[in-house]
Amino acid sequence: MTPTMLRQLWSLVETTQANVLVTLDDDTLAQWLLKQFKMNSAINGNEAELLNQYIQSRLSLIRDLAAERLGAEPSG
Repeated sequence: MTPTMLRQLWSLVETTQANVLVTLDDDTLAQWLLKQFKMNSAINGNEAELLNQYIQSRLSLIRDLAAERLGAEPSG
């Protein structure tokens, strides 16, 4: 996986609404992120599999970052 792909993925995570990231179950979240990534970048099957594995291994971090953003957002 290239550094560009990593930057694109984390940019996607940062720009996605936090409530989406914390409410989807693991499999659905990984599939959703991969689908969103593919809409913006042309990747082959091998790259998609590597990206999926990376996402799966980082789901806890993704959820923690989203939960932190939810906690920091002003209410009302």
